[in-house]
Amino acid sequence: MTFRAPVRELAFALSAVGHDELVDKYFPDLDAETVEAVLEAAGAFAADVLAPLNRPGDLEGARLENGVPRAPAGFVGAYRQFIEQGWASVAAEPEAGGQGLGKPLETAVYEMIQAANMAFGLCPMLSMGAIEALQLQGNERQKRLVLPKLVSGEWTGAMCMTEPQAGTDLSALTTRAEPAGDGTYRLHGEKIFISWGDHDLAENVVHLVLARTPDAPPGNKGVSLFLTSRQRLGENGELGARNDFRAASLEHKLGIHASPTCVMLYEGAEAELVGELHNGIAHMFVMMNAARLAVGVQGVAIAERAFQQALSYAQERRQGRALWAADGAIIGHPDVRRMLALSKARIAAARSLCLYTAVMADIAHRTEDADDRARAQARLELLTPIAKAWSTDVGVEVASTSLQVHGGMGFIEETGAAQHYRDARIAPIYEGTNGIQALDLIGRKLAQDGAAMRALIADMRLDAERLSKAGELAEVGGRLDAAIAALEAATDWVVAHRGADALAAATPYLKLAGDVIGGWMLGRHALLAADRAAGDPWLAGKAPLARLYASQVLTLAPGAKEAICAGADDFAAADVAVLAAE
Repeated sequence: MTFRAPVRELAFALSAVGHDELVDKYFPDLDAETVEAVLEAAGAFAADVLAPLNRPGDLEGARLENGVPRAPAGFVGAYRQFIEQGWASVAAEPEAGGQGLGKPLETAVYEMIQAANMAFGLCPMLSMGAIEALQLQGNERQKRLVLPKLVSGEWTGAMCMTEPQAGTDLSALTTRAEPAGDGTYRLHGEKIFISWGDHDLAENVVHLVLARTPDAPPGNKGVSLFLTSRQRLGENGELGARNDFRAASLEHKLGIHASPTCVMLYEGAEAELVGELHNGIAHMFVMMNAARLAVGVQGVAIAERAFQQALSYAQERRQGRALWAADGAIIGHPDVRRMLALSKARIAAARSLCLYTAVMADIAHRTEDADDRARAQARLELLTPIAKAWSTDVGVEVASTSLQVHGGMGFIEETGAAQHYRDARIAPIYEGTNGIQALDLIGRKLAQDGAAMRALIADMRLDAERLSKAGELAEVGGRLDAAIAALEAATDWVVAHRGADALAAATPYLKLAGDVIGGWMLGRHALLAADRAAGDPWLAGKAPLARLYASQVLTLAPGAKEAICAGADDFAAADVAVLAAE
């Protein structure tokens, strides 16, 4: 099935989340026509170059050949076109060689790239995180020699944290960084699950590696961040001999087969410190937070790709008497229509959540007003774990539903529906599992009083009131208001409780927050469409999607609130004896 880049959906969603106002204030050389042109060009590249490689890449997979990880056929040429067309540098600052077009537009571009070919898109996605880390924490040499190469895409970046005994608990990592006496270090150790840790797409790969120096204190405070390059770097950035790290093997995975997931061995690799000694985890989380939003976008992207295939199949497959299709196409069966319509609504909600989060990132980065910066930063930090976790859950749910639309054919690999489900399944796991995102939300982002969430609730209420006065959207406004009240009550409860009660409530609380924010986003879509509609059937379709989401998702919010406030007793009662009982 041919992938169609959702250019109009993305352009509309950008407007709905405040991108037009952002452009007017901070991007004087960017206008609506340029935004549309960028989206059209990115969509054409995604559809024409990357999408045709998706299925063959899944079947062929990455391979380790004479110690060198190699991507499937066509990927090297596609990556060359990717950097030649400038897609690696959309948001990076001009002084580093970037185009400076902003985070929201980059987010929209990368949704199409990830939808077309998620395994391919993972490579430049990781480089984006490395770019942000070096922009904030890199020294003059790193910004001069390494950063421009990452921005151009000539080199790629990888994030190297996980070890066999140290996954979520980074305090357990044992990779060593031994001083060489000349200001550099030598790395010794093993890292696992390193996506695109080595490959043949680019002339060099740069690793940001967490490791300990010999005198480091125990725990997280003893971890530092180091930069090491596959090819040794000369004084002026020229590439020298191969450095002393290598891919020992590639993991055999459920999905994203075309992406080489490496076991990396560091055998005295030359490295240099990034940022402050013993502050590596804080520095790495700059990269992690960028990656978490990008993974949320992957969830939206794979949902869009799976949905498109399911919709096409439902329009072509004829089976039984379809009440709403004279030709018998299964899209005329009410339950199939329900699955497709709710999937489309969830995709639109998750897409706008991610784009809105990107808008907050740009405001926090660009505004000169201290109060505006603090508000935007607080909202960015609040929304990042929700955007990552909720959107990737949507990706898995929509991919599963789309497989269900195919019926038995969805379970057969040849149709391609199964690949989308397999690829989607990694997104709730990597860059911090969704359970960790939920703990981060209630443990750090709600803080002592939940002020950031309460500020968001106040803004959502303003739009709920607008909807309630907007004729056919009044029902959406009422249901959104009731869902906001449920979220507010759940927030009060979580802020008032700590320990096991709060921990048990973390994941359902994050889901409730995502559901309500998603309803808010679709409400904003409906309001914007009402202002623009003027007989346009595409715009007229925004109101039914908002009503569907309100009736099928927002109405569940009060019950979700009750489950959150029930506490941890029922979970605690399910101890090992209960769980293991035969």
